[in-house]
Amino acid sequence: MKLSEFRLAVDDEFGEAYGAVVLRDVVLEVLGGRTATEALSAGVAPREVWLALCVAMDVPTARRHGPTRRERGPRA
Repeated sequence: MKLSEFRLAVDDEFGEAYGAVVLRDVVLEVLGGRTATEALSAGVAPREVWLALCVAMDVPTARRHGPTRRERGPRA
């Protein structure tokens, strides 16, 4: 999972405004008691942070894969 995909997943699951709060305020014990923002800054893989957030926020298993891939236009 790329960081851009992580951000899409957070926005899709929590909404843009609440997602920012979740990233900043939810402490993830499995990531050393850091917030998602702190964990990403420390170099933890976005996929690992995403899964830790899903567990902490009780995201249903069916939605833990992230948002459905969006159609992309042709590359230049």
